[in-house]
Amino acid sequence: MSRDAGLDALLDLDGQTFVEECGYWYKFEVRTVEPSDEVPHGIKYNLTLHDKYNHRVMGFDNAHAVQSKKGSRFRGRRVVYDHKHVDENDKGTPYDFSSAAQLLEDFFDDVNRIVREVEK
Repeated sequence: MSRDAGLDALLDLDGQTFVEECGYWYKFEVRTVEPSDEVPHGIKYNLTLHDKYNHRVMGFDNAHAVQSKKGSRFRGRRVVYDHKHVDENDKGTPYDFSSAAQLLEDFFDDVNRIVREVEK
């Protein structure tokens, strides 16, 4: 059975913090758990980007449930745990987790976009 390189890379980042030249910084909290209805892929994660004042400005996590914004007001919604916070006020926007590698790519795409905007 082959190893999942994306999962290995994500797990290797657990506990790591990185600082950008503009003062923004990001951190990783990642661990494997027993798969469940809430965490079917077996990975608990919290990947966050913070400004130089230590305010979270963006993040991906599955620490709490959020309602899917799809469907009608009263039906067709489902509770999901994988989500992203698109800014410091966002309570959670569902994120379609497909793999650890894709999670890292999506996180770094957002980090790079936000840091570029700050550095302008």
